[in-house]
Amino acid sequence: MSDLKSVSGARIFDGEAWYDDAALLIEFGYVTSIVASADIPGHAERVVLDGGMIVPGFVDLQVNGGGGVLFNNAPTLESIHTICAAHAQFGTTALLPTLITDTARINEQAIAAGVEAAAAHVPGFIGLHLEGPHLALSRKGTHDPSLIRPMDEADLQRLCAAAQVLPNLICTVAAETVPPQQITRLVEAGAIVSIGHSDAGYDQAMAAFDAGASMATHLFNAMSQLGNREPGVVGAALDRPEVHAGLIADGIHVHVASMGIALRAKRGIGHIFLVTDSMSQTGTDLKTFELNGRTITRADGALRLADGTLAGADLDMIDAVNFVIDRLGLDPDEAFRMASLYPARAIGADERLGHLRPAAEASFVHLSAARQVQSTWIAGAKVWGA
Repeated sequence: MSDLKSVSGARIFDGEAWYDDAALLIEFGYVTSIVASADIPGHAERVVLDGGMIVPGFVDLQVNGGGGVLFNNAPTLESIHTICAAHAQFGTTALLPTLITDTARINEQAIAAGVEAAAAHVPGFIGLHLEGPHLALSRKGTHDPSLIRPMDEADLQRLCAAAQVLPNLICTVAAETVPPQQITRLVEAGAIVSIGHSDAGYDQAMAAFDAGASMATHLFNAMSQLGNREPGVVGAALDRPEVHAGLIADGIHVHVASMGIALRAKRGIGHIFLVTDSMSQTGTDLKTFELNGRTITRADGALRLADGTLAGADLDMIDAVNFVIDRLGLDPDEAFRMASLYPARAIGADERLGHLRPAAEASFVHLSAARQVQSTWIAGAKVWGA
């Protein structure tokens, strides 16, 4: 029995090459091939789009909320459904709901919700990102300082256990708070350790990478900066070839020139990838919401606490893609890879996510010629349409 489907009528980007007058063939949720339109099998169900382009679905590894829900405020299966659905309208087909620093009880609830979401096959859910609470107070950002603390044995065991039952787990920690031995244990259990909210020096950050940390959380933000005598976490992340780094490309969190310098400096198998760091406002007209009892206000393209501290980003993935193309002058092919292939690679999921080559999950975005989302598809099923 076959459920072969062909999708044509738009240019197709498979993550490396473009195809004109072609069709994406999908069977049982996976890409089988890209063929000339004239070669579409006669028994295939045909979907014909109205121009524009098909690109690999976006993969967002840092999503605090969406659709009016902040994951910290409601760490439940229902919240994960809502967050994933909210981001689908902006081209995101795979994401990690992200829990900002909170209590052990809330962390446990988030992990339980993630296990439920994996079992329920929630469209778009691919795991969790636990950002804190084992961070540096000096680089706390919007994280509640009263909840930041060192990692004890119970924390470590909880995270190791979670890494073994979740599809993917990123743990953001500070290199000076979580020692190399704990990082190694997390990595051996299957977690991806990311260095962030850290004031560590270059040597300390490199020791964390030696121990198995493989990522930096929102490069430049909430970390020690690149200096003339102390390269800091920024310098270590850029210097280490295998380390991947998320980037909030909204022109508010990081200066455009700094983004360009970082992209030119980063070499090796690790890449800089796009994240939204979005909060509950995504997909809504919310102007204010709460985090740990503090009000976050949405204004002028930013989210801030009352003291002006940035509190996540008022950003979605298609806007991040368009920002690096329009403001940085990045080649669109590379911008699409920053939103799809590179984040998938950062979590070791690039065999099935981030591209549209044979055997990949058939998750893609139909964009207009002006790069606006027309429809979003996960595993061959349309989950959102304009």
